[in-house]
Formats: sequence, structure tokens, C-alpha cells
Amino acid sequence: MEINDLYRDVILDHNRRPRNFGDLQPADASVEGFNPMCGDHLTLRLRLDADTISDIRFQGEGCAISTASASLMTEAVKGRTRDEALELFDRVHQLLTDDAAPGTEELGKLAALSGVREYPARVKCASLCWHTLASALKSTDLKSVPAVSTE
Repeated sequence: MEINDLYRDVILDHNRRPRNFGDLQPADASVEGFNPMCGDHLTLRLRLDADTISDIRFQGEGCAISTASASLMTEAVKGRTRDEALELFDRVHQLLTDDAAPGTEELGKLAALSGVREYPARVKCASLCWHTLASALKSTDLKSVPAVSTE
């Protein structure tokens, strides 16, 4: 199986059966994210236990790449600290935007997002959920995190 086929299969699987999709109540943070170019929108809710993401869920409508990325992201950050999740955000952002990005071996399933780099118009689809999460994690007031737009 070609590596591109494997990546495509991971994206398709997470789009068809998104993990951590649904409401989360109560939530410590609820953040809206919008991609006006594609029409993607999501609401990301997370619960923190001290500095660790104990639960995270998303709802909304989006293209296959947007939905798959949010599903993969929620799996990857659950159980991580804020700093670990923000470090992962930096790695994924580099993966999506930098042709010289370092190897993807330690990213696990998130490496499937590397194929998006070949379609620059879709990078914002894949990064929407990540920017939304980063906004929440960087916020000092989790109850009033402003909406995030990729434009």
C-alpha cells in the first residue's frame, strides 16, 4: 500500500466516523471556529483537569479534511497538558505549511495530514480546529474565548 493511500484512508475513516464528535457539558471552554472560504464551522469544547485536557469534543459542519483533522486532533490532545498540546499545534502547523517540515514518524495518525500540504487551498480546512484549540489554550479566561476565523 502506498503511503498516500494510507493517509487518504485515515482521512476518510475519520471523516466517516469522527471521534469525539458531540456535545460536552459542562465544559471549561467553548470556542467557535469558522473557515469562510470553505464554509467549515465548528464548536470545540474542552474540559481541563488542572493543566491537562481531560476531555474534548467538537460539533459542526465541515468538509472531509476539516472533520478528519478535528477528529484526529481530539484523539491526539486528550490527556495532554496545555503546553504539550500547543507544542503539537506547532508541529502540525509546520507539517501543513512547510515543505521542509521534519519527519512525521512521532506524529502517528496525525501524519496523515501531511498530504494536505499538496493542496494549499485546503490547509485552512485542516488547520481550523488546531487554531481554535490554540486560541482556547492560550486564553487566560476560558469562559470568553473569542471566535476564530481562518481569514
